[in-house]
Amino acid sequence: MDTIQHEGIGLPGAQTVDMMQALPVAVYTTDREGRISFFNEAAAELWGHRPVINEDRWCGSWKLRHLDGRIMAHDECPMAIALRQEKDVCWGRAIAERPNGELIPFSAHPVLLRDAAGDLVGAINTLLDLRTQTMADEARTRLAAIVDSSMDAIVSKDINGIITSWNDAAERLFGYTPAEAIGRPVTMLIPIDHLDEETSIISRIRAGERVPSYETVRQRKDGSRIPVSLTVSPIRDGIGRIVGASKIARDISSHKESERRIRLLMREVNHRVKNQYSVIISMIRETSKQASTPAVFLERVRERILALSESHDLLVNAEWRGATVAELVEAQVRAFAAQSRVSAQGPVIMLKPNAVQYLGIAFHELATNSAKYGVLSHPGGQVDVEWAVTAAANGEEIFGLVWSERDGPPLDGETRRGFGSIVLKRIAPQALGGTGLLEFGEHGASWTLEAPLRYVKNSPDDMD
Repeated sequence: MDTIQHEGIGLPGAQTVDMMQALPVAVYTTDREGRISFFNEAAAELWGHRPVINEDRWCGSWKLRHLDGRIMAHDECPMAIALRQEKDVCWGRAIAERPNGELIPFSAHPVLLRDAAGDLVGAINTLLDLRTQTMADEARTRLAAIVDSSMDAIVSKDINGIITSWNDAAERLFGYTPAEAIGRPVTMLIPIDHLDEETSIISRIRAGERVPSYETVRQRKDGSRIPVSLTVSPIRDGIGRIVGASKIARDISSHKESERRIRLLMREVNHRVKNQYSVIISMIRETSKQASTPAVFLERVRERILALSESHDLLVNAEWRGATVAELVEAQVRAFAAQSRVSAQGPVIMLKPNAVQYLGIAFHELATNSAKYGVLSHPGGQVDVEWAVTAAANGEEIFGLVWSERDGPPLDGETRRGFGSIVLKRIAPQALGGTGLLEFGEHGASWTLEAPLRYVKNSPDDMD
């Protein structure tokens, strides 16, 4: 079992408190009996409650519930289970009930803390608010604005097929006002010879499936028929239950291109939010296996999240279309070395957002290692980053990248098998469907990556 080594549990010092408060997620610690010894402001905000240090146990929530709404005793929470069973509990989920009655679904990631002798002394827990994550809020706001101004008819219905929302484009397309449509069954829009479609759609939505776009016919208020392209997606509440469906209807004779863009955005929002938090959770989990104390853990997580934010800034500035390899190298290395000491050469390749995030983490780990032990730890020496695209035997295009250091001190790879090695050998290559090779030699570190170009390079369709 992987655990953090720690000499004792108590209130952290001022520097550690600052680092904990800077984390973008809720964090708190307990002693081995589950008594809370520290919590950051993000945790207090998630709970809506401030527990009593060294008195309240297991979790700082006012009340807890299971995902199905049943009351959960505090000694049943993921932290209590981790301490009682003396094992880490990954992706434990529950609902925090605030004193004002508000329900906050969250996932918990408790990690045990042990002293130098290996004895259990407590645990540190990371909580992710599954309802109010910043990126999800921004995505929902963006989608709401698109729905209001869309030229497409966007209609939502409950699980029984009763219309619950109706935008202006739906009124223009079908002829019904919102007052006439909301509260009525969606079958009023379906010609009698197409009613079997609704039965199939409701069945698939209840099963959690998304109904892909397909061409069909719908009926206007005046009885006339109109050919449309129809897309149906499940609507879930804050704890993942399916409560209805969203339909996008398009007159395929005049709005086909606009409708394609709406579908793309709706798919990408969920993918990008999940990917961002998956990267953060991976950082926290893998760093916790290597850190010797909470202070070291927090400092390393802080550095890696800042590196991730550098890559994120590139994506935001490019409106999530991606970033070039050269831009990414410069963004991640500039904090460690002058530009003249780092050479970046290769064809201009616009990276996919996923590739930007994982390659950004890889470049950060390489630059950090070099600044501590390698070429960038002393004057002189050079880092060369080169990439190219080649054809495999089966005709598939392969992206190849090499980070190499020259004129640096010799490195012994046996002494450095931490999170950075995991990122370079496993996490980043696997995220791109490729392989990575990390070597330490007479003149410094060398990292080679090979991955299918389709997982690395943004296609024109991706950037639309």
